[in-house]
Amino acid sequence: MRAAVLTEVNKPLQILDLEQEGPKAGEVRVQVKAAGVCLSDYHIMNGDWPLPLPMVLGHEAAGVVVELGQGVTHVKKGDHIIFSFRPNCGHCRYCASGRSVICNGHDDSQRWRMHDNTTRVKLNGEPVNQMARIGTFSEYVVCPAEQVVAVRKDLPWTHAAIIGCSVATGVGAAIRHAKVEAGSTVLVVGCGGVGLNVVQGAKLAGAEKIIACDLLDNKLGYAREFGATHVINAKKDDTVKAVKELTGGLGVDYAFDAIGGAKTMETCVDAIAPGGHAIMVGMPAFTDRAQINPFQVVFQEKKITGTYYGSIRPPVDFGILADLDMDKRINLDALISRTYKFDEINEGFKLLTSGAVARGVIVF
Repeated sequence: MRAAVLTEVNKPLQILDLEQEGPKAGEVRVQVKAAGVCLSDYHIMNGDWPLPLPMVLGHEAAGVVVELGQGVTHVKKGDHIIFSFRPNCGHCRYCASGRSVICNGHDDSQRWRMHDNTTRVKLNGEPVNQMARIGTFSEYVVCPAEQVVAVRKDLPWTHAAIIGCSVATGVGAAIRHAKVEAGSTVLVVGCGGVGLNVVQGAKLAGAEKIIACDLLDNKLGYAREFGATHVINAKKDDTVKAVKELTGGLGVDYAFDAIGGAKTMETCVDAIAPGGHAIMVGMPAFTDRAQINPFQVVFQEKKITGTYYGSIRPPVDFGILADLDMDKRINLDALISRTYKFDEINEGFKLLTSGAVARGVIVF
């Protein structure tokens, strides 16, 4: 089967023919139907996250189950599934308390290989790693069964794919992690796929004022479409000053950094009101360090937290998000601004990094 493989940092993905083993006990094989093009993949491509290569990238995807390993009972052949890029052992302290996205029941030092520390794909007999143990830029994926969640079959494949990362992360950050309250004020820094879904989540929660911030006017236009009541172009205006002017000098109740970086995090902390909550959503480079004023945090009782994967529960929340989409309470049609053939994957990353799309999806 064909897969998009990163063989060298700062080089395009190569679509190669790989050999794939069948699923072992506790694993499944899935035929991939659609996969989102996400900045998390690009962090590996450009070396922000140094991981062992060669690697099949891709982590936001959906498909149909075609083969079951021994002992798999929660899905069956023919099920439509969304991939979860986080494992769910089911028995560690975090899984038991409903926080499965920070599951520590497996050896995560080798999270690009199966739980037995071997690979299921090879190139000329040599092992090829899979991003997040799934590597969904691939016609077929063999992965741990705990990382697939069955969903309703009338959900479009493209919608199912983006629920697996950008939608879950963004909407989840607002309603699961921050628990945005009705009538509150919200700032969202960064209006890519994740940030737009934070906007959607804040609107779903009933926020009274949703301020979107980005460097590109086209992305601010997207944000208004998804529910932003005000927009700030950070190239033209001082973000913190503009936020204070829009909130009577106080600042916002919640500020979400959907970019992931030192400067954007500092902006969020400075932009929240006393007693406010700054939330890191975007994934920064491993080496980033933010300069936070601890006196300000203590004296004004500001709260700073991080959320991974929107603090969702994939086995529960994927189905909820699918229902919200099909009931038109969140808008995934408008979020998908471009689809690609598999052979156009590198073009997809060019458009993503230029800011030309909200979300691009590869359709197999």
